[in-house]
Amino acid sequence: MSNQRIFVAGHKGMVGSALVRQLETDKSVELVIRSRAELDLLDQGAVLSVFREQNIDQVYLAAAKVGGIHANNTYPAEFIYENLMIEANIIHCAYLAGVKKLLFLGSSCIYPKMAEQPMKEEALLTGQLESTNEPYAIAKIAGIKLCESYNRQYSLDYRSVMPTNLYGQNDNFHFENSHVIPAMMRRFHEAKEANAGKVVVWGSGKPMREFLHVDDMAAASVYVMNLDDETYQANTQPMLSHINVGTGVDCTIRELAETMMRVVGFDGELVFDASKPDGTPRKLMDVSRLNALGWEASTSLELGLALTYEWFLKNRETLRV
Repeated sequence: MSNQRIFVAGHKGMVGSALVRQLETDKSVELVIRSRAELDLLDQGAVLSVFREQNIDQVYLAAAKVGGIHANNTYPAEFIYENLMIEANIIHCAYLAGVKKLLFLGSSCIYPKMAEQPMKEEALLTGQLESTNEPYAIAKIAGIKLCESYNRQYSLDYRSVMPTNLYGQNDNFHFENSHVIPAMMRRFHEAKEANAGKVVVWGSGKPMREFLHVDDMAAASVYVMNLDDETYQANTQPMLSHINVGTGVDCTIRELAETMMRVVGFDGELVFDASKPDGTPRKLMDVSRLNALGWEASTSLELGLALTYEWFLKNRETLRV
């Protein structure tokens, strides 16, 4: 059997780079990657040319315009336009080039703001989205429906996975627009370096969140992509085909902060500023569908944070911090 030629869109991002590391362990895979300078994913003609010239067998669609609440609020038009165009171009060009298998990576923000916890796949399109990232969420929902529609009309095998909160190697540690784990890790590290007596964390520490190490996400993605048709179809529906990816376990922000203190080695005081907003009380994915398919996360939060901190220390000089 000839090698599988696999294109990873977004290979320099946190998720895309984890996919590359995972796929590189398979000797039967020939990776095809292009930098942003080499291929503009907003240019449909350019994408089609690469797919046809390179005889692509599979596509992992991890490319996206991403950012925190501030970025989503400031650039909503860019978030919806660029994400819609990237996924539409890649999915349509994959079809035109004869690519039979594709995996679209979405986000847990596709679910309604007030979705019942833990969030099941069936919650999609049952309620109002969180307003701050609605344009991004709409684009991700469209990606799921693009895959399902092309499957129905053209008998393709395009699948979708929806990850919970991710962290790990190549995360964004920027001071203003990073997510909770890299922001907290940087804060504790800098407090340790400065011999600070305390670190203040926003909110009460009571909200609960689920976190998945990005290498587990990559492993789950490859696992779902390679499931045989019979198993996959037995656990999904044609128009409800996406699969949640997470640990199925959450922790309080206080527990996260206490674990982070141990990992970083900060021995000062942990203080919570309850005057600051907590956000959603709980956000947890129901991963029973994924578990039924035979996959479970294997990286504990403490181990994942330790691996991430080790990478942060080695790469801090080159990070946007």
